[in-house]
Amino acid sequence: MRKSAFAGALVASAVLAAPAMANDSVKKCSADANNWCLQQGDYAGTRYSKLDQINTKNVGNLKVAWTFSTGVLRGHEGSPLVVGNTMYVHTPFPNIVYALNLDDENKIIWKYEPKQDPSVLPVMCCDTVNRGVQYADGKIFLHQADTALVALDAKTGKELWKTVNGDPKRGETGTGAAIIAGNVVMIGVSGAEFGVRCFFTGYDLNTGKRLWRAYSMGPDSDMLVDPNKTMSLGKPIGKDSSLNTWNGDQWKLGGGSIWGYFSYDPNLNLVYYGTGNPSTWNPAQRAGPDGKQIDQKWSMTLMARTPEDGMAAWFYQMTPFDEWDYDGVNENILVDMEVAGSKQPVLVHFDRNGFAYTVNRKTGIPLVAEKYDPVVNWATKVDLDPKSKTYGRPLVVASKSTFLNGADVNTTDVCPAALGTKDQQPAAYSPLTGLFYVPTNHVCMDYEPFKVEYTAGQPYVGATLSMYPPKGESHMGNFIAWDAAKGKIVWSNKEQFSVWSGVLTTAGGIACVGTLEGYFKCVDQKDGKELLKNRTPSGIIGNAFTYGHKGKQYIGIYSGVGGWAGIGLAAGLTNPTDGLGAVGGYAGLRNYTALGGSLTVWALP
Repeated sequence: MRKSAFAGALVASAVLAAPAMANDSVKKCSADANNWCLQQGDYAGTRYSKLDQINTKNVGNLKVAWTFSTGVLRGHEGSPLVVGNTMYVHTPFPNIVYALNLDDENKIIWKYEPKQDPSVLPVMCCDTVNRGVQYADGKIFLHQADTALVALDAKTGKELWKTVNGDPKRGETGTGAAIIAGNVVMIGVSGAEFGVRCFFTGYDLNTGKRLWRAYSMGPDSDMLVDPNKTMSLGKPIGKDSSLNTWNGDQWKLGGGSIWGYFSYDPNLNLVYYGTGNPSTWNPAQRAGPDGKQIDQKWSMTLMARTPEDGMAAWFYQMTPFDEWDYDGVNENILVDMEVAGSKQPVLVHFDRNGFAYTVNRKTGIPLVAEKYDPVVNWATKVDLDPKSKTYGRPLVVASKSTFLNGADVNTTDVCPAALGTKDQQPAAYSPLTGLFYVPTNHVCMDYEPFKVEYTAGQPYVGATLSMYPPKGESHMGNFIAWDAAKGKIVWSNKEQFSVWSGVLTTAGGIACVGTLEGYFKCVDQKDGKELLKNRTPSGIIGNAFTYGHKGKQYIGIYSGVGGWAGIGLAAGLTNPTDGLGAVGGYAGLRNYTALGGSLTVWALP
């Protein structure tokens, strides 16, 4: 299969693999564009493929090549992996894994179906999703709903080891995909909506032995920080940086879930991820003893750590004292690009809070922070003046705060809604244009906090939400192209519902994504012109991917509506404020799609 070379004069270029802790098998596998070896596409999280057999001139001719039913009806996030002639397919709970033989009519080679206690289901926040398996050293790694991390033999499906990462009885659950650097398998845990103090953990790839654990908040020793070396905004964080920003022992119920996609820079030997909201959603219950706001570090924070020991290099908190559930867990895409007159190693992060951040990934210094949906109204801007007292912080609009003078406030018309201008659905980058392709939510909310008491294993939310399109508009999503150096939207395509699907970009000049109604679309990277529109059996919240086999390029995606936006359909909910406010906002989905988990794969005739 032909593979395009990168264009010579590019504004930005994807991070190249290098020595350090990068896993050799992952590097070798992902170097062949015919494979799709990581959920993120590559260590840098670009979701870009060098395959170009399918391109802007012929993508409209794609035909369905084959399909596969997963046998599970809940929301299907993530994508399959392709390693050589084998495809690995995963499902939401009960987290079945299939290995399919691409050389033999895609027959099932093996099937792994874990035995899990169904009592984990009620503590899964927003559907029973799973964001995918990962590959390294001939093993497939699965993070189950019940938090078990399992290593399977890639050839046989035999369970090689299993380790328990958390306790569902406390509200700890697993929905994320691991990342592997060297011999370390790293994974986070969900549970902020149940008052869990969440953590990121490294395990030995060969044995499953726990190597280290880094909590999102708490004592320095628990967070694996060096108060004199771990940096934030260019300065050491200092002793007890987290404890000093919580009222008493509230950090023990601190939240800070870690369930998004992770990225890794082999040159800097740093793994990057974000932490989620502090518990509870009621900000008044998290105020200081004087009734004033306190930051609750390090929730809502981008973190960089070394994989061998988990030690933190830097933190950057995006939404201090969160009042809106703007989780900071979204993916970080690593590129080298020219910003402010010089080429820099950056990560680009599209946060739930509606701001797109371009951050120097070596230092953690934010370089650009701009709204990637014009309707964002809870803050005017992010202060990037290093001399300012509010350096690095969003400047909150008082009327959109849900907290005033020590008390919670019922607040209306807050944009974005709690599910953010973008949630888990990963963006992609293309070196052909130097642009990022972002699936977004165009949704606002009313937010009503209420007092809630903590009981282990019970919801610890403390807010009722209602979601709807921005005033005067009817559409709830946009698919955009973003210039991360300038902080500007280049083009934007409206979608009726949120775009809850992960994007694929290729050397063929296309960007592909799915819609909640169930359409699979490919557009021209340059101008967003729609080139393909094909209906799948159910709404799409999975991520587009591509692979090559026997000289032919294929593009595929899961359909299977669900996730937070589709939780009403997935769980049969009808009360408008159920599903943490999403049910009412997305009630119209029932007119377009029904449940169903399947994989659809396209190719040229």
